[in-house]
Amino acid sequence: MMKKKKKITSDQQPEFKRRSPWVDVWRRLKRNKLAVVAMVVLIVIVLATIFAEQLTPYDYAKQNAKEMLQFPSWKHPFGTDNYGRDLLARVLKGGQTSLLIALASTLGAGIIGTILGATAAFFKGAYATFVMRLMDVIMGIPSLLLAVCVATVLGTGIVSTIIAVGISAITSFCRIAYAQVLKESANDYLQAATVCGARSLRKVFVHLLPNSLAPLIVQATLRLGGGIMIISSLSFVGLGVQPPTPEWGSIISTARPYLRDFWPFVTFPGIAIALTVISFNLFGDGLRDALDPRQK
Repeated sequence: MMKKKKKITSDQQPEFKRRSPWVDVWRRLKRNKLAVVAMVVLIVIVLATIFAEQLTPYDYAKQNAKEMLQFPSWKHPFGTDNYGRDLLARVLKGGQTSLLIALASTLGAGIIGTILGATAAFFKGAYATFVMRLMDVIMGIPSLLLAVCVATVLGTGIVSTIIAVGISAITSFCRIAYAQVLKESANDYLQAATVCGARSLRKVFVHLLPNSLAPLIVQATLRLGGGIMIISSLSFVGLGVQPPTPEWGSIISTARPYLRDFWPFVTFPGIAIALTVISFNLFGDGLRDALDPRQK
């Protein structure tokens, strides 16, 4: 006799869990060895700056006339500066300052630029023309020159540096958001949202922007590296973070008279800048390929 096949009820059907798209992104990112190494380096740098006080027993601002311009040793791994301050403590604190300013300026520029670009692409008309022509004018000015002009007007300090660096980064976010929202506007889900009675702002912020995030995330990663370069440049010429707060660019500026005779003063903050910027760029490139393999 043939066995009867058992009927599978709806309660007994196997459940298929939907895999998160970020799992696929991480899987593709792991294949890029340079991006993974860059990510690890960035994690180490961020953790080192966060726990700077625990990594070194010295106060970054404490002066010691008896230990001025000492070369690297077990006591002072990076040596000391012209005031006898521990260079390791100052480089770590300077990294904390640089990363904080870069993060704040990129976050601010990303929010403002994305809103401007997304709304311009959705509403079009005179508003879109005004926004995009304004972005064209700003893009015609080199980022560093624009940041110098803004910092000159606003004055020195951490807040003015955040604003100066942020303004120079708004255009890139705005143009990317504009292009992505224009592309996504042609999809059927937006028409479905219109039929369901969704309002304009809901369409922009709930439907269009979430589907346009991938290139914006990549741009934010790349802008963090570029932002650190601009921050260090402003501090180097005296328009950014002011003493006694250390910043990588200001440390190098202070070290100029000692370039020939005392190499650690400029070498270690210079390596910190180069390593951080290169790591952000490599990680950003890898993240772009992972988020959109078609662009590889």
